[in-house]
Amino acid sequence: MKYDHIIVGGGTAGCILAARLSQDPERSVLLLEAGPEYPDFKQLPDSLKYGWGMLNLEARKAGGPFNWSYSGKTTPQQPELMPVPRGKAMGGSSSINGQTFIRGAPEDFDTWASWGNEGWSYLDCLPYFRKLENDADYAGDFHGSDGPVPVRRHHRDTWPPAQEAFYLACIASGYPDFPDVHDPESTGISLRAENNIDGVRMSMALAYLDPIRHRLNLTVKANVQVMKINFTGKRATGLDVESNDERFTVEGDQVILCAGAVASPHLLMLSGIGPADQLDALGIPVINDLPGVGQNMRDHPNVTVRFSVKEGTYDDPNGMRALRLRFTATGSKTPNDMILSPASMNTVIKEGDDPSHTINCGLYLAVGKGELRLVSSDPHTQPSMDYHYLEDSWDRERLREAVRKCVNLLKDQSYSEIIEERTAPTDADLVSDETLDDWLLRTVSTSYHISGTCKMGTEDDQQSVVDQHLKVRGVENLRIVDASVMPDVVRANTNVTTMMIAERAADFIKQGL
Repeated sequence: MKYDHIIVGGGTAGCILAARLSQDPERSVLLLEAGPEYPDFKQLPDSLKYGWGMLNLEARKAGGPFNWSYSGKTTPQQPELMPVPRGKAMGGSSSINGQTFIRGAPEDFDTWASWGNEGWSYLDCLPYFRKLENDADYAGDFHGSDGPVPVRRHHRDTWPPAQEAFYLACIASGYPDFPDVHDPESTGISLRAENNIDGVRMSMALAYLDPIRHRLNLTVKANVQVMKINFTGKRATGLDVESNDERFTVEGDQVILCAGAVASPHLLMLSGIGPADQLDALGIPVINDLPGVGQNMRDHPNVTVRFSVKEGTYDDPNGMRALRLRFTATGSKTPNDMILSPASMNTVIKEGDDPSHTINCGLYLAVGKGELRLVSSDPHTQPSMDYHYLEDSWDRERLREAVRKCVNLLKDQSYSEIIEERTAPTDADLVSDETLDDWLLRTVSTSYHISGTCKMGTEDDQQSVVDQHLKVRGVENLRIVDASVMPDVVRANTNVTTMMIAERAADFIKQGL
């Protein structure tokens, strides 16, 4: 059978596109996911079903059944590669992530538009943010109330002591109390929104895909890995895929990559679209020399301040993250470029992680960019990823400030009955900028917000991979719809922005753009 649309990847964007495009009964849609699926909610494993606590370790651990288990290089000071979990199950990373439901800052999208990406300003994107959400706490011009994705917050009467202490310390330090994080003017201490109902993670598989699986024009296939995109000349015609150790071909009028910021550029290069020098070196015939594929790799560098608590202090076993503090670094021209996120217990990702209380210090608009490169023509070999964290002095300066602010917050009276000791960074690490920089470079890690590796941009931008309608440059019948198309990372967790991108893309396709 030949399909109108073949969607590669059943993650956040893929589930949304499958749901929206199949609304038209005249369109035939095939959705392919490399990981397993669980259409019966009763069969959904607990590690995918529930949102917090040690259960996340089972879903996200390296080598686990629901994780692509990528790895990447952080800094020269860290010889071991950093785990980069990405979801490998229906719902993709929305099935294993932290469910932080926070949009990018309005200025992020206005910047995208100012770079020539017509139709991507904040006001252009806002209707799609509203369309996808069902916010139980806030209404009005900046919120949606009838979308597929439930939005909830942990209110003050539910906070464990460490969250209450963080709030009081921030207020005492002069930060404004601005509960609604989605208000365009929001800054300071805000409630963290999440897509979770009574502890159940509302992945995009649950929110978008499961309610419409009955549609006769929608075919969903799990445990199918795409090997490469097939072309006739410059026109995409289908895919080579692998399932249960068998290889076969599927055909379609349009191929849409929703495989994420690692797999989408990887698949492009395996198929002959990318930097010609990398493709030539591996004997891959070049269909289109696009030097930007795999470049512009963006993320939010993150370091973790840790402390142990006094005996008898209540620990929340679910590691609640109720709040976040956003502030603008001293001397910065980009508002809210720093975020502190407290957790009442650290959700560990790998064996040996310290399960202490933590406050994550995130640099949410770094100068530095990483690079994803093809290292093998074998689709089962992951590309190399070098994040190039903190190579820019401005990035180090801002993250130093965030850590020192965090350390000062922990000295507030509100923490006096909670903290036993701060375990990282140590006092010795804080002696000077040089010692703190050394600690940053030894400990900096990912916020799991990789994006930008198939950049949206104008025709004269040599690094652009897709145009403003997300069509891959230089070929026909191929689009990319996922976090890889972001021209720059947003000042927030990236999952909600990816949802918005998918909603927008569905309308582009329906309108014939």
